Parts: sequence; structure tokens; C-alpha cells
Amino acid sequence: MSEPKRRSTVVLVHGAWADGSSWNDIIGPLLSKGLNVLAAPIPLISLSDDVAALDRALERTNGPVVLAAHAYAGAVTAASANKQVQSLVFIAP
Repeated sequence: MSEPKRRSTVVLVHGAWADGSSWNDIIGPLLSKGLNVLAAPIPLISLSDDVAALDRALERTNGPVVLAAHAYAGAVTAASANKQVQSLVFIAP
């Protein structure tokens, strides 16, 4: 018997001068498509602190991850070495 396919988790990472609420209009449609969704908060202190915060958020997920980043968060997501990450999406301002 084969193992059931795990649903992907879309992890949304906000840019500078924003927070996770900036993804409010995106979360509902993704959930309606059957995806797991997490808006990962980053503290916007330094790149290394922001990557560490993202990695902590990724530790709370199971299965494959799609990272979606807005603006500055592109640097944060690109620096993550989490093995669950299957793809990156960069959203330019």
C-alpha cells in the first residue's frame, strides 16, 4: 500500500514595513484549494535573525513547503536551508 501524498504547505513571508496580516487576502483562496497555509512572522531585526525566525516557523510544518516571499523576504527565504522547501516564489513590489 502506498503512502498518501502529503499536502503542500505554503509559507508566506512578508516584506519590510509589513507583517503577516499583509497576506490576509491571499490566505483564504489558498486554503480553498486544499493547501495548508502559514504566514510566517519575521522580526525585521537583521537578515540572520529573520532567517532564524523563518526556520523556526518551518519547523512547525509537515511535508513539502512552498515559500512565497514579498520584496525583502526574498533574501530571507533564499537563505533558508530547510530541506522541506520544494520551491520558492518571489513577489516583487
